[in-house]
Amino acid sequence: MLGEPPGFLYVRDVSQVRAWLPGVPGIAEAFHARFTDHVYPPHAHDTWTLMIVDDGVVRYDLHRHEHGAPTGTVLLLPPHIAHTGRSATAHGFHKRVLYLDADVVDTALAGRVVDEPTLPDDLLHLRLDQLHRVLEDPGAVLEAESRLALITDRIARRLDRPVPPGRPGLAGALRDLLDSRLATGITLREAGAQLHADPAHLVRSFGREFGLPPHRYLVGRRVEAARRRLLDGEPIADVAAAVGFHDQSHLHRHFTRLVGTTPRRFAGA
Repeated sequence: MLGEPPGFLYVRDVSQVRAWLPGVPGIAEAFHARFTDHVYPPHAHDTWTLMIVDDGVVRYDLHRHEHGAPTGTVLLLPPHIAHTGRSATAHGFHKRVLYLDADVVDTALAGRVVDEPTLPDDLLHLRLDQLHRVLEDPGAVLEAESRLALITDRIARRLDRPVPPGRPGLAGALRDLLDSRLATGITLREAGAQLHADPAHLVRSFGREFGLPPHRYLVGRRVEAARRRLLDGEPIADVAAAVGFHDQSHLHRHFTRLVGTTPRRFAGA
């Protein structure tokens, strides 16, 4: 069974079921489970259900039509549409699910999703796997938001929904906003509201302009700020809090990756 994520807000473990609230805007719940005999009766959610089948085969009915989802499948189910679920074999199945707020994916796509709930897309599968791993880190909210934005953008493209291009100057405006919120941070939703831009457009525009996603830029700027404070003799724990890291271990991990040495060794050099 997977362990509890550090700093989790809510977790429940029953047999091989694990659920928690990641604290990431747009993600209502993360749910990992391995089932052998459990059969889901007809039910519906008020969220989008975005699922990876990691092992086994899932049989399910959606809108009175039967479907199958083998290992490696990415499956998207729309809000308010009844569906079932069960293992197609005695082996059972293992799944990882994100329940997404109804406004995260364009509800105009619901009809297409009912017709095509399975999304055969290796890149989408990879990005989902990466997002699930990022959700283990409670200090990586901006990174999780960035990855979610790219995932929902990919879904829109897969379903042939036109995605408008970003506008000139958008990347620079986001950079300035990140710089001004170095310690406190900002979510992509907040940035999008302030800059009147879709989160996915923000991530794409920033990457094209600066060669890295917004969360990596912010981490780098925080590490730079930490370097100066450490050399001024400030305690490591105080530095971590002052520059916006979740805690001292969070600073240690990112600082070591970017600088090549630990904060303690750097400060004593």
